[in-house]
Amino acid sequence: MSRKSTTAGEAPFTESVPELGRRLLGLGRQSSYAAARRGEIPTIKIGGKLRGLTRVLEARLARDPQNNP
Repeated sequence: MSRKSTTAGEAPFTESVPELGRRLLGLGRQSSYAAARRGEIPTIKIGGKLRGLTRVLEARLARDPQNNP
């Protein structure tokens, strides 16, 4: 169950690391976590959960067309 409090067409502030990696980079679960460890997927830890920062990664990809899948 997804808890998104954003309006239609607006990205959520955070997503699970695997979901963000899959959606924006075409990565699987393990590759997404590996990219997060390397700093390629920006993250924040909330409690015991690691969350991907959606808008930060989208902005990075928009700035650097070489990294777009």
